[in-house]
Amino acid sequence: MPATKILNEAQHLSSVSARLDSLADQYPAVSEALLAISGNIRDSAVLLELLVTTRMSPDLELH
Repeated sequence: MPATKILNEAQHLSSVSARLDSLADQYPAVSEALLAISGNIRDSAVLLELLVTTRMSPDLELH
């Protein structure tokens, strides 16, 4: 289903965001930039989840 595919991509984005947060802890010289990028990616993941919830909820199969 399209909703499930979009939610999977949102989960992937959330994972990328978490990995960037981890890298920010390891590399102080670029920590601020990595955290900003990570936050933007996390926000995009949330927006995708909201899009699915508000526009595609009849197609959504919740686990």
